[in-house]
Amino acid sequence: MQRILLKSKIHRVRVTEANLDYEGSCTIDRDLLQAADILPYEQIKIYNVHNGARFDTYAMAGPRGTGVICLNGAAARMGAKGDLIIITSYANYDDSEVSGHQPKIILVDADNKPTTRGALTTCQP
Repeated sequence: MQRILLKSKIHRVRVTEANLDYEGSCTIDRDLLQAADILPYEQIKIYNVHNGARFDTYAMAGPRGTGVICLNGAAARMGAKGDLIIITSYANYDDSEVSGHQPKIILVDADNKPTTRGALTTCQP
């Protein structure tokens, strides 16, 4: 059996642009994509902390070191410049891979640069 698990997450990154006049997707700083092991054109899910919007799109590589997070096309209707969002990717894993699985969690600073500050806490059942 295969299970779908979180592969990676860029946590509480700030939207820097929203460009309605584009075909679609989300442009993400290449450094963040690399840190999160997300490839250009890979499906991503975005959760907007400010307005509760949740949607699927695909990643596009933006200029390295810029901190760019741009919602393009229809995605630009789901958030605005300054909104905090969570970007995730998921993958299929065999049962034999599940027990040791740890997703990549990327935390960012105020400029959308990867940081090692603090650890995320999770709700325990």
